[in-house]
Amino acid sequence: MDSNKKMELFKNKDDAQKLLEESRKRIDEIDNNLVDLIHERTSLAKNIVTAKVFLGMEIYDENREKIIHAKINKLANEKDIDADILGEIMNMLTILSKNKQKDILEE
Repeated sequence: MDSNKKMELFKNKDDAQKLLEESRKRIDEIDNNLVDLIHERTSLAKNIVTAKVFLGMEIYDENREKIIHAKINKLANEKDIDADILGEIMNMLTILSKNKQKDILEE
């Protein structure tokens, strides 16, 4: 989109500034929600590791991770999000969970 067409979206600079501020505020809210969800996801590690130990399972569950990645690829395609980047985010989340599980086992 050229700069003339971009300018047509707004009546004036104040409108553009207002949209920018509102969008940034909403991003901040979403970031806070993401951190809360990551905390909630990670806090489930105690339940998971306790069940895995009882069941004689290893912390790393290759089949489960394959299922998660297949689900994430599907969602990425449905929502038009870069699947590789979303996959990397999920890798980081699973690392957080595995590290938490290891910490719990060492307690």
